[in-house]
Amino acid sequence: MRLALATSMIGALVLGAVPHAVADDANADRITIVALGDSLTAGYRLAPGKGFVPQLEAALRDKGHDVAVTDAGVSGDTTSGGLARLDWSVGPDTDAVILELGANDALRGLDPEVVRQNLTAILDRLDERGVPVLLAGMLAPPNLGEDYGAAFTSVFEDLARRDVIYYPFFLDGVAADPSLNLDDGLHPTAEGVAVIVERILPDVEALIARVEAGH
Repeated sequence: MRLALATSMIGALVLGAVPHAVADDANADRITIVALGDSLTAGYRLAPGKGFVPQLEAALRDKGHDVAVTDAGVSGDTTSGGLARLDWSVGPDTDAVILELGANDALRGLDPEVVRQNLTAILDRLDERGVPVLLAGMLAPPNLGEDYGAAFTSVFEDLARRDVIYYPFFLDGVAADPSLNLDDGLHPTAEGVAVIVERILPDVEALIARVEAGH
């Protein structure tokens, strides 16, 4: 009786382990993309599931991609903050990174050369790890003047010459449109995020292709 019970328990344990093994195998090829950014990727003031990361992940899965998009956006973060937390924000299992930083540097009027140094350091460290990057560009507010705007834009244009996928302006199609932004005029609504996702999606698919091709 005891032998039969023990045998039954062992069998149950073995059978119970099978679904986990199958699940592990099923997830083995899943691509993990980390969105390293600020409030624009963190879904500032948006309901759960309505921010950039969940909308992007849903759009990619609808296209047949087995991906997990991780939110490493911190509201108010600058390029300096992103660099400081890079190693723990972009974990060892990361397959690719969407780098979206710089908006807060521009809002604060920080020196574009500091932005350049920080983004360069982030890209250098990701290069060392063999992690492909989609670099999302940003524009400076017009009230900072033409000279500042040109210097700020040149940072992203110069970095785009590296081996990255470059999306020139993260808020393309959304910036300055009251119907697609919250009442602060800076952060997109859920509908605005949907526009961003639709426009950036081909470049994110190109990023996935790099991962699948072994970079």
